[in-house]
Amino acid sequence: MYTLRKTIRSSKVEDLIMMAQKSTRTSPDVIDISQKMAMRIEGHQRRLYLIGLVALISVTGFFFFKRYQHQQNEVAQCEMFQAVYYFEQEAFDKALNGDGTWMGLLDIVKEYRFAKAANLAYFYIGVSYLHQKDYTQAIRFLAKFKSKDLLLRARAWALIGDAYAEQKDYRQASDYYMRAAAYKPNKVFTPIYLVKAALAYEANKDCQAALGCYQRIIDKFPGATQYGEAVKHGARLKALNTNNP
Repeated sequence: MYTLRKTIRSSKVEDLIMMAQKSTRTSPDVIDISQKMAMRIEGHQRRLYLIGLVALISVTGFFFFKRYQHQQNEVAQCEMFQAVYYFEQEAFDKALNGDGTWMGLLDIVKEYRFAKAANLAYFYIGVSYLHQKDYTQAIRFLAKFKSKDLLLRARAWALIGDAYAEQKDYRQASDYYMRAAAYKPNKVFTPIYLVKAALAYEANKDCQAALGCYQRIIDKFPGATQYGEAVKHGARLKALNTNNP
């Protein structure tokens, strides 16, 4: 009897083992899906690794570039000192091209183009060319100058306007004068740029736009030095518009 029970139990155990084996058998479709999921996870991990590597390289590269730029800027400022001195003395040819010992501004922007000093050199170069009546080059270099400074940013645009006005391109001149006038308006410089814009508009036969510039001075900057001029020329243009509807 004991032997029979033992035999029955063994048979049940074997059946359970066979059922377990059957349940653990994986169909080809399940294996294929598992492999695809594993490949996707591996690919995702590889992409994350590459993204991290690129980010690390970018940050490291940016750090070393900023350090290099700082070093270049210090050297460029020293080299620029004499050129700026010549500029202030209105020796514009020496300011641009150097004196044989010291570098000129044109050399500075070539040699140290990544330095912040090179950006300021663009402004000096543009003004130098403007004084030399080389208006095309003046526009070219002043357009390269980038700044958020209250005075220099608007001043550069106004000087580009002057260069275009000298070439009798009054449409472009008025555009740059208005750009200068719109940049961080203030009672000292904005009225100056508005008067320049008005003159350019009138030279381009756009009296209505010129009147608008004078009227803006009257309305927004009553304490400006140009206020009286704006009132006078505003009245003249109003009368001109009345007589020539």
